[in-house]
Amino acid sequence: MKQNKLSYKVGQYLMFGGPGTLLFLAVVIVPFVYGLYLTFTSWDGVSATKELVGFQNFADAFTDGDYWWAMLRTVIYSAIAVVLINIVSFALAYLVTQGIKGQNFFRAGFFVPNLIGGIVLGYVWKFVFNRAFVAIFGTTSLLATTEGAMFALIMVSVWQYAGYMMLIYVAGFMSVSKDVQEAAKIDGCTSAQAMRHVTIPLMRSSFVQCIFLSITRCFVVYDVNLSLTNGDPFKSSVMASMHVYNQAFTYKNYGLGQSEAVILFVVCAIVGVTQVLIGKRGEVEA
Repeated sequence: MKQNKLSYKVGQYLMFGGPGTLLFLAVVIVPFVYGLYLTFTSWDGVSATKELVGFQNFADAFTDGDYWWAMLRTVIYSAIAVVLINIVSFALAYLVTQGIKGQNFFRAGFFVPNLIGGIVLGYVWKFVFNRAFVAIFGTTSLLATTEGAMFALIMVSVWQYAGYMMLIYVAGFMSVSKDVQEAAKIDGCTSAQAMRHVTIPLMRSSFVQCIFLSITRCFVVYDVNLSLTNGDPFKSSVMASMHVYNQAFTYKNYGLGQSEAVILFVVCAIVGVTQVLIGKRGEVEA
């Protein structure tokens, strides 16, 4: 009887979950394992043979100055962009949950930039920075200077992701009971005090999700980086993902590029998981 029940459950899983599992293995697990294998080779992406070199690629990655400069730029970019994304998205979420006229329209409008592909988005904003802003203000394009290029990347990233994070914050605002907010005001709290001491602590899970998503997306940014700045001027806006891509596909150092990609993955995972653990701990205390 138990064997028949187990066979029935296995059959159900294979019917409904089997295709998804197969796709996950084919698209995620197998490429990931194969990528780890490439880190131990000196393959150039063309030759039929893959010579094993052990941990030499990781040693070269740790001595690659260009890679670590790109990583530093990625960390700085991510730190600023994550803060701004969450500030803007939280403000937008607050705005569209106050019962203003047409708030559903505004929610949809703010979310639209997230639906535009990063490549298209980068080219659109490149035109804006190089043509529109220059024609209107009569100044040099932001993309022509090192500081301006980084500012442009941050600005476009905030514009792209804020609408998506806004929806998560909207759900957080809607999950806070009106009775709790009214009780806080009855106890003498001002609107700002109620927001700080009641609403925000009860929305901690929304903050954890939004910050995690912002970090992971910013750390692996590539499409906007490619189409907006392409690493210019003078490679001053090359992020870690772009450096990894160039190392593997432009310079034909697949092993080294894959090793640097693994390091980037580990750094991103450590930062993301640490943030989630800290946020969840605070959520329990709240």
